[in-house]
Amino acid sequence: MISAVDPAEALLQEIGPLDKRIADAMRAVPRHLFIPSVALTCPPDEPVRIIDREADPEGWWDAVYSDNSIVTQLDDGATDIRTGSGDYTSSCSAPGIVAMFLELLDPEPGTRVLEIGTGTGWTAALLCHMVGETNVTSIEVDPVVAEQAAKNLSEAAFQPHLIVGDGAEGCAARGPFDRVHVTCGIRTVPYTWITQARPGAVLVAPYSPRFQTDFQLRLVVTPSGVAHGRFPDFASYMMMRSQRSVPARQLHETENKHHLTTRVDPRTIVCAPAGADLAIGAMTGLTAHDSDNPDEDGECHRIWVSDPRDPESWAVAIWRPDSEEYQVFQVGDRPVWEEVTDAYFRWVSWGEPGYDRFGMTVGPDGQRIWLDRPECPLTR
Repeated sequence: MISAVDPAEALLQEIGPLDKRIADAMRAVPRHLFIPSVALTCPPDEPVRIIDREADPEGWWDAVYSDNSIVTQLDDGATDIRTGSGDYTSSCSAPGIVAMFLELLDPEPGTRVLEIGTGTGWTAALLCHMVGETNVTSIEVDPVVAEQAAKNLSEAAFQPHLIVGDGAEGCAARGPFDRVHVTCGIRTVPYTWITQARPGAVLVAPYSPRFQTDFQLRLVVTPSGVAHGRFPDFASYMMMRSQRSVPARQLHETENKHHLTTRVDPRTIVCAPAGADLAIGAMTGLTAHDSDNPDEDGECHRIWVSDPRDPESWAVAIWRPDSEEYQVFQVGDRPVWEEVTDAYFRWVSWGEPGYDRFGMTVGPDGQRIWLDRPECPLTR
């Protein structure tokens, strides 16, 4: 809102108590310098709406200095943001979740930081304020997004080292890094980031297996070149472009489909807690999402399960009232629904552990999820 109240202070009050270093950075780096004149605001539990600084300056300022994410690009730039419809492919993340990741990162003055995903440049500017601009390296894959971020940062009087390229490759020439800050969802942690980090370095990222629930991930690099860590909380971000799922074909477009039945109520999987989601995703490598839209036959609930690397391997399980068995349409030869239910009941047999009991290890041979300690990896 345009008023005598400092909008940054109002935003900090909305977010709640923060580490002093982060609060000071948010006071020093005006968020409005990083938001375009026209964008989409995404308040929780409310419809997404267009904000336009020229047409509605008060609404624009209210959105910019609220604890909401601001979408700045649709469909990798192929769709005009004013349409308000499309895949979200770049944004300025909600300040509250930005602050949570910065607290996990815990950077100190002089800390060398590698940021993956420059976006609007706002988080890079916050890092510049916290550690010094010469210590920040930020990589953005989209040239148009990168160019605008550079302009935003310049206007805000910050000059980190900016790179246009694939963030998965890191930047060995600027390492070794003390912190790796990832601002896009990842399913797999590139080992390159570990090799470019010092022993004791901290990596934080949105871990997005896309099996219903996504998580914050915090790893610490050891002298042996292996990183260990856990999942402190939840976070859902746009996926790194190189790790996006391959879209599955629609059911009506597919000939190789099998009509099966299951005794497992699909809502058992849909309503499973986050610990189950984490375990099932790790054991199967599958993604899942649900919907409860009614169809011509009345009320129903669906869960869609798919292989993110193979558009020919997926299934949909359908719940309807008063059913003792439930329909499953499976596409492809991989029995994905059976894999999901088997993994769920394995999780049950372990005592239904919460997500806080799981962790991740990343090494030269890849990543693995474990229960309680690294010596107890989950296997597919």
